[in-house]
Amino acid sequence: AYLKAHYPVEFMASVLTSEKADVERIALLIEECKKMDIDVLPPNINESLKNFTVVPSQNKIRFGLLAIKNVGSNIIDAVVQERKTNGLFKSIGDFINRIHSKDLNKKSMEALIKAGAFDAFAERNQLLQNLEKLLEIARENQKNISNGQIGLFQSTALANNNEIKMEPASPAKLLEKLTWEKELLGLYVSSHPLHGFKKLFETKTTAISKIDRAMVNKKVILGGLINNVKKIITRNGKPMLFIKFEDLTAKTEIVVFPNLLDKNPTALQENKVVFFAGRVDNRNGELKIIA
Repeated sequence: AYLKAHYPVEFMASVLTSEKADVERIALLIEECKKMDIDVLPPNINESLKNFTVVPSQNKIRFGLLAIKNVGSNIIDAVVQERKTNGLFKSIGDFINRIHSKDLNKKSMEALIKAGAFDAFAERNQLLQNLEKLLEIARENQKNISNGQIGLFQSTALANNNEIKMEPASPAKLLEKLTWEKELLGLYVSSHPLHGFKKLFETKTTAISKIDRAMVNKKVILGGLINNVKKIITRNGKPMLFIKFEDLTAKTEIVVFPNLLDKNPTALQENKVVFFAGRVDNRNGELKIIA
């Protein structure tokens, strides 16, 4: 409590680091950071270290590379060491030609790209479309180095120009990018799928944060995003759903009984933005919505 009060940014960076393997816990802790007016910045290949770090002289924390799902510690150590020894990476070509690690593979590169770590260099979808080409150059460089030869782009003529010509590609849609972030980081970082609906929700719906015990048995309309769907089978052999649901203010659980599920099976899927009409219910001291 003392550290949280007097060194809030350092304290939260340490707590985030200690929980880096648990994406759901990370999401909760970043919500706590927001309440404390601490910004958590997305991962950046030139600024992130292995763990969550305090951005000097600012009320901000930079995402640690090890908190990105599917990125191992060996490749991160190689990136941080290379940056420390030879300075910041200037482009994706510069990165590919300077990182000589067998752990620079499709899985780790895909995760770094989708999490936005290379956003300063190129658009995410363009990097993904050219990933095989980038990996081929990386493999060629590693092979040449192990054979004691000059790397593919390391001749004197190209020593100062590590650029790799990439094929053009259609930019990834915002929802696609946000889905990648949620999958790999545990939360939406660059934006939120619901921001475009903010005014609509303010005029048409009740904010989840405003729901309290005085509203039990009252009807409400909610607008938001389906985070998670848990399906169970009732005694009658019919399916019903427990849905984790969020708007821009808070989260709640929505219970969908079989008769309603029969009418709307396709609408009730993860990552869908929907309206729910329902009744506020108090079960075991916990407020839920019966759809």
